[in-house]
Amino acid sequence: MLKFNWDTPASVEIHDGSAWRTDEGRVEIQDGTVTLSAGNPVAGVRLFYETEFEKNARFFGDAWERAYGELEWRGMIAQRLMPWYMAVSEGGRQSFAGVKTGCGAFVGFRAFSRGLTVEIDTRSGAGPVNLSGRSLTACTLVLECNREMSAYRFQREMLKKLCPQARLAQEPVYGGNNWYYAYGKSSREEILADSAFISRLAGPRKNRPWMVIDDGWQKHSRPRVCVGGPWVGNEKFGDMKTLAWEMADQGVRPGIWIRPLLMAEEPNADWILQKTGDGWTLDPSNPQVLGYLSDLISELADQGYGLIKHDYTTFDVFGDWGCHATGKAMFPAHPMRDTTRTNAEIVLDMYKAIAHAAGEPLIIGCNTVGHLAAGLFQLQRTGDDTSGRFWERTRYMGVNTLAMRMPQHRIFYDCDADCAPITPELDWKLARRWLDVLSRSGTALFVSARPGTLNPEQEAAVAEAFARAAENTQPAEPLDWQDTVSPRLWETADGVREYDFDALFDGNPEAWWY
Repeated sequence: MLKFNWDTPASVEIHDGSAWRTDEGRVEIQDGTVTLSAGNPVAGVRLFYETEFEKNARFFGDAWERAYGELEWRGMIAQRLMPWYMAVSEGGRQSFAGVKTGCGAFVGFRAFSRGLTVEIDTRSGAGPVNLSGRSLTACTLVLECNREMSAYRFQREMLKKLCPQARLAQEPVYGGNNWYYAYGKSSREEILADSAFISRLAGPRKNRPWMVIDDGWQKHSRPRVCVGGPWVGNEKFGDMKTLAWEMADQGVRPGIWIRPLLMAEEPNADWILQKTGDGWTLDPSNPQVLGYLSDLISELADQGYGLIKHDYTTFDVFGDWGCHATGKAMFPAHPMRDTTRTNAEIVLDMYKAIAHAAGEPLIIGCNTVGHLAAGLFQLQRTGDDTSGRFWERTRYMGVNTLAMRMPQHRIFYDCDADCAPITPELDWKLARRWLDVLSRSGTALFVSARPGTLNPEQEAAVAEAFARAAENTQPAEPLDWQDTVSPRLWETADGVREYDFDALFDGNPEAWWY
């Protein structure tokens, strides 16, 4: 049974970039808030708490950024670092340890036989942060032990304590996205056809659907490559402002995708974080880069795009996907321009700049750090991509992230577990189940289907799904989420529904791609 006080850890260690050392003089903990002061560079802080877990205890942790099909309840695994929060289920009793959103460090929890550690990563780039004498409010810890209630409802209650002031969409978000049939190969004419198609299936309701232009509209676009800026329409798209007006005339709300930290044309040398095979990534610790991002977001908003989906910022800063940081915190492999702020502070300042520049338009963060985006962005892509070609990827990525991050919905942000693709390559029986559970979940619903390729049954199913999604914000509950990575039983506004998402894996390694 868990029993301890955050303010009195059994030991405190500081990592100076080479080794852990006992040094409590620079760390203060008061009412769960951890403050670090240091004249020398610091890479991290580790707090150890003595406590006991029952032998049958099961543990759940979040992901550093998007989920990649790996979220699940598991037994005690000492090498497992659980990002941002740790939920513990011991029989009918629930416990929780986490940090409030918007913190100044990457924080994870590790449970083992003698207790647990809180590991607070304060690196800047690949090296220790140089605080230059200032105090860093690294995080604020939240703890609740031994409550008798369901694990799902308890976790929602605790996440509300981590993020008391979320920024949410005022209406349910639904509509279309062209990625999973176009894969970056599109045009102005095709987007307008998409808009008319989505508008027709949505019917005459007041809450109009969105049509999101995904990758492929920018100056140097190449199919399936997700090239960076400059963010101006290419020869197939033309003027993007007039396109937004034309989309609105079709009865949809215009949305657009960008990869803001990648440039296909060489930028100012001071802006460059690193050179890659696809261009140059920008350093968000540079104030000039934040000014560029703000101008870009403001321009898209002024052009009439009421939903802006920004993607790849975590990959472009950290050089990897969050799922590869197992047993450790995420951190870049390269230095940042500003070594006086932590990676978390740099990312958080970037998110604040984007949110402020957008104003009224909705922001969807994709490949963004949810625990830092909460309270700033209205929507969050909570998992990696589904697929218009291989069902297994949709089950593995989509169903898992919808279920396991469902407790965050309308508490951190509105969740987007990614699109419901409807393509000739997918088994319609399975694709329909994914469409159905998404539409009943209360989360954002984006359908990806080429106009003219759906049969009457499929069009009717999409129209029904839109009708539900346009009105419903009640979060569905995955009833068997502690027993499987792809829950089948869901309690929805229409009662309990069961879905069979399983299919034989075809053994094709490409199934793990798009």
